[in-house]
Amino acid sequence: MADANGSADHLSLVLFSGTDDKLTAASILVAGAAALGKRVDILLQYWALEVFKKDCLEKDHGLSPEAGPGGASLLWRAGERGAPHWSETLRQAKDLGEVRLHACAHSLELFGLEQSDLDPLVDDVSGVASFMADAEGQMVFV
Repeated sequence: MADANGSADHLSLVLFSGTDDKLTAASILVAGAAALGKRVDILLQYWALEVFKKDCLEKDHGLSPEAGPGGASLLWRAGERGAPHWSETLRQAKDLGEVRLHACAHSLELFGLEQSDLDPLVDDVSGVASFMADAEGQMVFV
């Protein structure tokens, strides 16, 4: 149930991992929220931001240690069965609903990047304080 600010209709996601397994999980969460009509704001920090550099989305970004030895084959089999790449799921979510990706200003500076260095999926640059001030409803960290 939404409160007076409509917070049940909004998902704020802080994405700081840049591994394919976590990016896949995040894209599925975002797509699910968009399908339910929720507004989604994603703050790209650190390693996630690095993945969103131009021409980097489709590259192999490895897996987190908890994926274990079978993690790579699991993702590979999913792709063989026709599961879309996480970046395609994210594109579809943006087409489906109100999904915005914000590059973390601090992380941009840390990595020596400009917004023009990023993939067009990234909508803008936001500071952490601004992102937190606008955040409503659920906040998820991946």
